[in-house]
Amino acid sequence: MSDQTQILETAPAAPGRWHEFKNSHLFHSFTVDRVAQLSFGIFMLYVLLALFAPFLAPFDPYDIAQIDIMNSEIPPSWEEEGEADFWLGTDAQGRDMWSTILYGTRVSLLIGLCAVALQATLGICIGLCAGYFGGRVDSILMRFADVQLSFSTMMVAIVVLAVFQAAFGTELYQQLAMFMLIMVIGIAEWPQYARTIRASVLAEKKKEYIDAARVIGLRSPRIMFRHILPNTLSPILVISTVQVANAIISEASLSFLGLGMPVSEPSLGSLIAGGFEYIFSGSWWITVIPGAVLISLVLVMNLLGDWLRDVLNPKLYKG
Repeated sequence: MSDQTQILETAPAAPGRWHEFKNSHLFHSFTVDRVAQLSFGIFMLYVLLALFAPFLAPFDPYDIAQIDIMNSEIPPSWEEEGEADFWLGTDAQGRDMWSTILYGTRVSLLIGLCAVALQATLGICIGLCAGYFGGRVDSILMRFADVQLSFSTMMVAIVVLAVFQAAFGTELYQQLAMFMLIMVIGIAEWPQYARTIRASVLAEKKKEYIDAARVIGLRSPRIMFRHILPNTLSPILVISTVQVANAIISEASLSFLGLGMPVSEPSLGSLIAGGFEYIFSGSWWITVIPGAVLISLVLVMNLLGDWLRDVLNPKLYKG
């Protein structure tokens, strides 16, 4: 008995999850890929700036008392007519551009992340059901996905948001703008997840561990979500990274068309739209600076998506 106790005490402890992650191909690839490191660093900078916007912004763009129309269209501080208090200048309403960009990035990221969360939830559930049950269920769900894919996201969003705004009025729409954007962008893009998950499920459900789970009496929902789903997460991570960027672009496009966030709640898209009519009058910073922020955010997310695709796809791994 004492010998067994001594053996157990001297046995090496099982490696933790952090140790396993450090020894994984994903972590090794990240440590040697400078583009992935730079992209991830810039993305995390965006996230931190968005989270701490109320503490970093010198002005609150939602507070009318802090907005002075006499300060409208002040150029950035490095130009001759610029002021030190507004180092990125002000917009046509007199709001500080640095503050509105911080809050606008926060809104754009929130819409993008929530819309993708909705896409993933719908797509994963539908894809799991279609791939696991097969037959009529698979045929009906996939034909519905094909019909959904025949319509572009922007077309569906424009029609739905325009009809909602015309039916219930602009005031109610502005109050529910963020919710409506999340719902429309999320529902319009779920087939991307469903088709990917379905293809993975069709391969996984034929394996022996699924047959063993059925033999011991596990129910279908538990098999799908506890056993099959964890083995199909790699493509979902890649899709989600790219889809967040696409959702942010969709929100910016809709805001530019007047169907997105209201002027009183700035997003990157509404900031670009609000300054577009002033770009030819010399106030270029109102549109150019938020546009550059949007482009760089989408670029780093696409670069991260490309890196994840290469790392998580064994066929593309060259060692």
